[in-house]
Amino acid sequence: MRAADDIRGWLIDLDGTLVCGGRAMPGASAFLDACAGRFVVVSNDAEHTPAELRRGLRRMGLDIPTDRIVLAGAVALDDIAARRPGARVLMLASRSLMRHARQRGLVPVREQPDVVFLGRDRWFSHARLALAANAVRMGAELVVANPDLVHPGADGSVVPETGALLAALLACTGPVSYRLIGKPEPTLFAAGLALLGLPKRAVAMLGDNPRTDGEGARRFGLHYVEVTDGVLPQLHIETTCPHEQDMIALSA
Repeated sequence: MRAADDIRGWLIDLDGTLVCGGRAMPGASAFLDACAGRFVVVSNDAEHTPAELRRGLRRMGLDIPTDRIVLAGAVALDDIAARRPGARVLMLASRSLMRHARQRGLVPVREQPDVVFLGRDRWFSHARLALAANAVRMGAELVVANPDLVHPGADGSVVPETGALLAALLACTGPVSYRLIGKPEPTLFAAGLALLGLPKRAVAMLGDNPRTDGEGARRFGLHYVEVTDGVLPQLHIETTCPHEQDMIALSA
């Protein structure tokens, strides 16, 4: 991306951008410091809550406020609760998202659900797949958090993601419509932009995946800066007079 002194805020991807394999990426902390608070982490994470993720990031040396973290799984459950208060939900998801669902007034069930929610389920099994497939075939709404098939792990390995589980589910149901929350769809970008309180022209998306981060930013009307080989751009902050407004510009 061109040097852009009109960029005053950032939406930032997580896996492969700020962290990889349970460690902070080189330069991640310095990049966040240079953003001077004008950033929101926008991630397809469909396993953790923002508070839970914040604790993990602090252990990696990244101190990011909970209210600056937007995650696909939590947002998808918030969306279900807003559209269908008190819905019965078959949860293929983590224990922390199960708790989040209950806190939002949703009712986790195994039989006769109104909604099947698919997140990054480490306990995914033949039995759970059968429950979900038959519920969808019987008319339950399918809500999916995160279309990614994998995300990068340590030493070049891959970590299976929600999209891989979705492929298995659709192999059993056949073609069905479903509601998708996660990049490149617009919901997470809109949530992050609302937290920044800036116009689109003043915000850039920083990520490592052109299919989700890049394509989503293009559709939503944002600049896109791609992280390649784990190298984050370096920022500097300039103060302009007489209004003393912080301006963020790329220095490399």
